[in-house]
Amino acid sequence: MIGVKEIAQLAGVSPATVSNVLNGRTNVGPATKDRVLAICKQYDYHPNIIGKNLKTGKPKTLLFTFSDFDRSFYLEVIHGIHDYADAHDYDLLICTGRVCEKYMHPAMTSGCIALDGKLPSEILDRKAAADYPIVVLDRILDNPYVKSILVNNYDPMYSLVDSLAKRGFTRFSFLGGIENTADNRERYQAFLDALEGNGITFTRDGYIAGDWHENSGIRAAQILLLTESRPQVLVCANDNMAMGAIRTFNANGLVVGRDISVTGFDNNAIAEYNGITTIDIPDYERGYLAAQALVGNIEGEMNKETFRITAKLIERTSVASSSVR
Repeated sequence: MIGVKEIAQLAGVSPATVSNVLNGRTNVGPATKDRVLAICKQYDYHPNIIGKNLKTGKPKTLLFTFSDFDRSFYLEVIHGIHDYADAHDYDLLICTGRVCEKYMHPAMTSGCIALDGKLPSEILDRKAAADYPIVVLDRILDNPYVKSILVNNYDPMYSLVDSLAKRGFTRFSFLGGIENTADNRERYQAFLDALEGNGITFTRDGYIAGDWHENSGIRAAQILLLTESRPQVLVCANDNMAMGAIRTFNANGLVVGRDISVTGFDNNAIAEYNGITTIDIPDYERGYLAAQALVGNIEGEMNKETFRITAKLIERTSVASSSVR
């Protein structure tokens, strides 16, 4: 297996020169640099990044951890993180599940961006440190080395439900995501407050628990099809669940946007293609901002102030223009 010494011999240079080339230093001439890199490519040599990090203590790699391959908005978040990281000479390591914990170490990665509802806050609290800052996109932690970048779920959800109530809708159901997540709690609270502000009574019987996935929407619609007093509006905590409900209603002879209205939250490609009224979250931008905040803290800023991203209402055809009696 080829190493630095062998590459140096083949290139006719010292091992220190090879090291300078591999570390991007500018004290090596172009011809020598090209010769060393050509040999590395020929023999498929890659530096031992982990070993180098352990030696220098200064990796330039951002870690992103998430929990769900089925939700397309993650791709936009990753795109934003990657673009900022790449522009500032940082690599990006992406992982999911319990394996991510072993990479949350300053010898392995420079810091972490977490958007993972299944990752316990205890792990984030324990891993965050002066030499290992963390940015979270789904919670607030009382830790001087953790910064939160959150979506403003409350205001746009309130505006959506308030506008529906003012059109004359009075019978609502709410399809929630995973109940212990901050996103679900904020969206549901805004839903309740908007109804209360319009004098509309809502009981817990109208709440259906989901898990963010399309199958939750299918099950919710099947339940509502069996009820004697079907709601005029099903407010879903995200677009995937809204899509499942819409497909089920349509398959059972209801015209969504006429016989029943359905709303989502996220504004993913599914919502746009299927005309779902929803809340637009700028996912690329929040990924970009998360990487910007993390790199800033890695490089000494240590700004932990919570930052909230504005989301906006997008009205489409899945909601009737006025109440259906």
